[in-house]
Amino acid sequence: MNFKTSLKPLGDSAILIQLGDAIDPALNQRVHALDALLQSIPAVIETVPAYCTILIHYDPLATTYNQIKNLIEEKISLLDESTHRPSRRLEIPVLYGNASGPDLESAATTLGLSPSELIRLHSEREYTVYMMGFTPGFPYLGILNKRLTLPRLSTPRTRVPAGSVAIAGSQTGIYPVDSPGGWHIIGHTPLKLFDPLGENPFLFAPGDTVKFVPIEGDHA
Repeated sequence: MNFKTSLKPLGDSAILIQLGDAIDPALNQRVHALDALLQSIPAVIETVPAYCTILIHYDPLATTYNQIKNLIEEKISLLDESTHRPSRRLEIPVLYGNASGPDLESAATTLGLSPSELIRLHSEREYTVYMMGFTPGFPYLGILNKRLTLPRLSTPRTRVPAGSVAIAGSQTGIYPVDSPGGWHIIGHTPLKLFDPLGENPFLFAPGDTVKFVPIEGDHA
């Protein structure tokens, strides 16, 4: 695919790098490859990679906009279409429905599916971790089968249990900690996604491939 890159200043200490305008595995892989290269720029304080963008926060007392823009463009020039970020394939056991997935039946009804069809469609494909999200370790996974596309809940829950597997829009995800949330909860995994005391606190990393595996068990 063709990659069109643009840089835009945001205030006096941030730059938004736009690498494309689509949700695409190759494009997202390029985002994270560039993100790794940007870590070697001394004035960079933090980077926030997303589907097709990277937000860079830098120290304006250590560099000027033009200086850091030139350094970023040098890093971009090191990328090519063969850029590949090593990834892992992870199988995630999921207990679907009942107390583990309180929205499974209502979501299936809205979509014109049976609960078993929804489970099959959700678990039959492999997903890419496009970015890590709004709570520590939350993976944004895509892309869902079009038949599973749903808007978010009109009223978000004040508490979603850690391990909840959910869908919204064209994405699926897993809540790593108890938190508010507005996605449709269709299942639960017993795996721990976030361990702040672990050597690697997060189970997932951007670029990983995820396959959900239905399991049987106590739904209570």
